Amino acid sequence: MFDLIIRRARLTDERLVDIALRDGKIAAVGVVEGEAKREEDLAGRYYLSAGWIDSHVHCYPKSPIYHDEADRIGVATGVTTVVDAGSTGADDVDDFYALTRQAATHVYALLNIARTGIVTQNELADMAQIDKVGVREAVQRLPGFIVGIKARMSSSVVGKNGIKPLERAKEIQQEIGGLPLMVHIGNNPPDLDEIAQLLSSGDIITHCFNGKPNRVLTPSGELRASIKQAIQRGVRMDVGHGSASFSFDVARVAIAQGILPDTISSDIYCRNRMNGPVHNLAHVMSKFFSVGMTLPQVIDCVTHKAAEGLRLTSKGRLEPGFDADLTIFTVTEESRPFIDSEGVEVQGEKHLVPLVAVVAGQWIVTDEGKANHVFDL
Repeated sequence: MFDLIIRRARLTDERLVDIALRDGKIAAVGVVEGEAKREEDLAGRYYLSAGWIDSHVHCYPKSPIYHDEADRIGVATGVTTVVDAGSTGADDVDDFYALTRQAATHVYALLNIARTGIVTQNELADMAQIDKVGVREAVQRLPGFIVGIKARMSSSVVGKNGIKPLERAKEIQQEIGGLPLMVHIGNNPPDLDEIAQLLSSGDIITHCFNGKPNRVLTPSGELRASIKQAIQRGVRMDVGHGSASFSFDVARVAIAQGILPDTISSDIYCRNRMNGPVHNLAHVMSKFFSVGMTLPQVIDCVTHKAAEGLRLTSKGRLEPGFDADLTIFTVTEESRPFIDSEGVEVQGEKHLVPLVAVVAGQWIVTDEGKANHVFDL
């Protein structure tokens, strides 16, 4: 007896399959025979993928600058897993962990190398904030929650310290067993070439398509040599859209050269959710149709690629034994404006609409699903 069978689900390759869930795991995929406590028939009308993972959010509710509620940016918008990118450091991560145990959305953390996390905009301007012992002890206390570390390497954050906080971050990374390091890039100093040279396989550059002068493209529109070499070493590219870190022009030029992001993430928090230009992960994902990516490519960036980048080994794939985290969605075709972080407007023709989040086998209708009276129970 299965807990739930979802029949005739449409995959991004347009195949129709049944998905059976039991005890919080995917039990079978394909043509499923047998009974379940509950069945839902999508009749080929709705897409289904592994649960969407937003690998860069800010959802520590007590953060004074960047904060939100995990379920507000998670299951309410079809996202089954969120990864907070450095809102907390060693001082507050235990409190953050305790708060997130009440969420339906799976929540993980990238620990800020600064003890305080982001309580000011310049947390790495004082090198004394970087406490190796504090980071190591936090990772030891919360090994299933802290999935990596975060260093924000832009001039407003590091002050006069230049590249030194990143050098310290790489030392910490080695001491804690090589967990992924996510590095925020923005205005220089430090220069992006300096940053890229320090990064190694599995490290993540977030805000990879920002439009600032210190960006991944040269003035002539070619990929910087340092970034090309970093990608060849296995450094990963994360979107991290945010309020100030995504340019349609940069993304379009990069993608046309075959430089696709490894992960599409929102960098969402309450203000850019309510006021834009982020709104939710589906909205950010939809923008990539306008810069040359296909539906399968976009979905890959929030499922198995996101899971692999953060070593969430039981998530991201529609295969037996993986977590029963699924997103059911549709794609609408209508002309609506998209706005990037530079204020550039593009008419988007395709839009992802999340309808249901299934988390550990639990069926949760999204805000869009409720508004459209889809799957009313």
